[in-house]
Amino acid sequence: MESRAHRFKQNAVDSLANPVLQASMKKAKGKFVDKRAIAIKEIDDFEATREAAKRIRNQVIENLDLWLEKFEQTATARGAKVLWAKDGAEICRLVVEIGKQHGVKKAVKSKSMLSEEAGLNLALAAAGIQPVETDLGEYILQINDNEPPSHIIAPVVHKSLDEVADLFHKTHHTPRKTDIPQLTREAREVLREHFLTAEMGISGGNFLIAETGSVALVTNEGNGRMVTTLPRVHVVVTGIEKVIPTLEDLATLMRLLPRSATGQSISNYVSVLTGTKAEGESDGPEHLYFILVDNGRAEVVGSEFQDMLRCIRCGACMNHCPVYQTIGGQAYGWVYPGPMGSVLTPLYTGLENALDLPHAATLCNQCGVVCPVKIPLPELLRKLREKQVERHLRPWFERLAFRLWAWVASRPALYGLGTRFAVRYLEWLADGKGSISRLGLAPEWTQGRNFPAPEGKTFRELYAQRGRNG
Repeated sequence: MESRAHRFKQNAVDSLANPVLQASMKKAKGKFVDKRAIAIKEIDDFEATREAAKRIRNQVIENLDLWLEKFEQTATARGAKVLWAKDGAEICRLVVEIGKQHGVKKAVKSKSMLSEEAGLNLALAAAGIQPVETDLGEYILQINDNEPPSHIIAPVVHKSLDEVADLFHKTHHTPRKTDIPQLTREAREVLREHFLTAEMGISGGNFLIAETGSVALVTNEGNGRMVTTLPRVHVVVTGIEKVIPTLEDLATLMRLLPRSATGQSISNYVSVLTGTKAEGESDGPEHLYFILVDNGRAEVVGSEFQDMLRCIRCGACMNHCPVYQTIGGQAYGWVYPGPMGSVLTPLYTGLENALDLPHAATLCNQCGVVCPVKIPLPELLRKLREKQVERHLRPWFERLAFRLWAWVASRPALYGLGTRFAVRYLEWLADGKGSISRLGLAPEWTQGRNFPAPEGKTFRELYAQRGRNG
């Protein structure tokens, strides 16, 4: 997927001006936040469970090469073939080669963020293999000219019911429906034919279990189970950081993942898939491939951003982020939106290609508080900002302004004098109206909102006045 993260500011402006998106985001906000709050109360030792999950993920990341070797050994012993991809281009090449080797004409897909990173659908179509998304949200995006997702769990959270109704009517040539059960039934009838005729299934993987060589899939629609059991070829495309040691560790992480993602105690479908179809078994693939992808992850191991690799892709950080709640996910310009995307996108695509994303957060730490594996997201965003300054990637006037501020702030008398002048200047600009409609030196601050005017005195002056008044 081509990154448009460099257009974040314009993307955000466009999102704010989109009334359908704004209405959809307001509607979704309460659902995710409120349901998670209720669901986590079911766990008596929630904080201890978070700590346990953090330890599991750290245990793997700190010895990632060893756990990947262990997974390769056990998966291979159960009949799977493990392949390695350096980047998105290698993912596409490997999947197309597998398809051609097995004479594949159609591939059904379960949700896979790695395939989004690689732009796999376009590569398959170019090779003469028809890709069909089977997650309902991803399917809606695919028939809308491969529109990018706006959320890793709910990819069409930005769309209205009327938009989906129009899209189904246009694509399926059926009478327009606005009843949700009727629309989902229509999608099911269309997709059922694809499930039964596809030669290859492509899925992601929520976790890879090293001790058994298994992939764990967590879905709510059942399409993941159809994709992985009906076609004779199954290809798992997932990141190298997804491996965990044991099934017991999976049980611990599953206490947190659905509750953090959708506010469910457990997802509708939890599949643990191991090996190829054995003699006497009624379903399962004859050929199973794991494509384990780096695409920038190995460089993060051992760096000051290593904590980010603990991410289990629940989306809780974006559900609770005031910036994401306002502009939605497509404004972030790449596969991963919200606070996790504001860290991952610069790390995976280059800091110079996503200059605004580390600043697309208020650093309120709502994301850090709700993260089930305790990733310190605000701290990582701050570190990315520091890297930008060190590499001179920020505008010269911004760097000069912060240097000047730091010089003045280290001189208390001068700082006090400067703030007294600034407060009175801002009060003069407000002209008694209580807010400022245009800041001459920083016009972007007042582009679309007013700047609150100070009350006329600095904190030091007010504090001294309080002391004099007893």
